[in-house]
Amino acid sequence: MASETSAPAPEGFLTSIFNEIISSPLNLALVFVICYLIYKIFKSRNETPVQVAPEPQLPKLRKDFTVEEMKKFDGNGPDGRILVAVNGKVFDVTKGKRFYGPGGPYAAFGGRDASRGLATFSVSCEKEGYDDLSDLNPQEMESVREWEMQFTEKYDYVGRLLKDGEEPTNYSDEEDDKDK
Repeated sequence: MASETSAPAPEGFLTSIFNEIISSPLNLALVFVICYLIYKIFKSRNETPVQVAPEPQLPKLRKDFTVEEMKKFDGNGPDGRILVAVNGKVFDVTKGKRFYGPGGPYAAFGGRDASRGLATFSVSCEKEGYDDLSDLNPQEMESVREWEMQFTEKYDYVGRLLKDGEEPTNYSDEEDDKDK
């Protein structure tokens, strides 16, 4: 008679995987990371999107400003409008209020002429009154012109920054010409 020896039953496939996972701290950490990521994926699918009310559109502004008049438009006014001047041109940068509005990284430019600060890579406006930029070197002036182009592409042009004694343009004449 042949003797039969009974061999231990092979472990199940899942049991061997489980033993492999718990035998290494690295494997345990990876399993926790995978479980967390799966949880975040399913949680984000079940969340209802938060509806953010669109910002009210301010009426277009078309006017020339003195340095003093611009100071009112630093984002702290009742309508929250923010104007910034670059190279003698005034732009409405209200849609960029995260940057130019109160608490933003470039809030010092709100309601001011930012030309010198942009040219010198300084986030401060040290000069009071109209700044003619005549003391900037050619590289700094080129930088100002590049910033002016960027502002022209991104923001609405409002008007000119007036020098002392300079008369504002009557933009209502332009509006009348458009109607014809």
